[in-house]
Amino acid sequence: METVVAKTRTPVETLREVFADQLNRRDAEALVQYWAEDIVEEFPTGTIRGRSAVRKYFADLFAAIPDFHIEALQIVGDGDTAFVRWHLTGTFSGAPWMGLEPTGSPLELNGIDCFTFRDGLVAHNFVAYDQFTFAQQIGMLPAKDSAMDHALTAGMNARTVIARRSTSTEPRGWAEASGVESAPRRRAAAAITLRR
Repeated sequence: METVVAKTRTPVETLREVFADQLNRRDAEALVQYWAEDIVEEFPTGTIRGRSAVRKYFADLFAAIPDFHIEALQIVGDGDTAFVRWHLTGTFSGAPWMGLEPTGSPLELNGIDCFTFRDGLVAHNFVAYDQFTFAQQIGMLPAKDSAMDHALTAGMNARTVIARRSTSTEPRGWAEASGVESAPRRRAAAAITLRR
């Protein structure tokens, strides 16, 4: 019955209701009434297809973040397409989510959804948010400028230099290109000098 009501609204009106009320009630069953049966949700973590899969995704998300709160900062639409810029807060303190045990860490994210409607229902949604910040906030990656962050950066840079060296087509070696003298290079130079 409520789905019929949703079909009489514009996408912007529907999303105002979804973001003002439905998401923050954390009721996945009530939320999916706005989604088409064959909904496709593209999250940074992967694509989910079908209303029942989306229902499970949101039920799991709400269980993992019991104080989940989202605010629509801006909603704009044209025809069957609408964009929502949002701000999410909560604490990853509930159930495990996507294989991760809860850390008790607070979350604060900004993101954008691009919704496509068909017959008054959401048929497709593309979600974008900063996964790096999310991973840092839940403790999956080290905090910015921490000792571990610097160690990971140094390790990544070393890996890049080694990979570049192994695939380089230039005749110069890594040590020569980087300005670093290697022990074998010094020994070879000394041997040439001694022969003269």
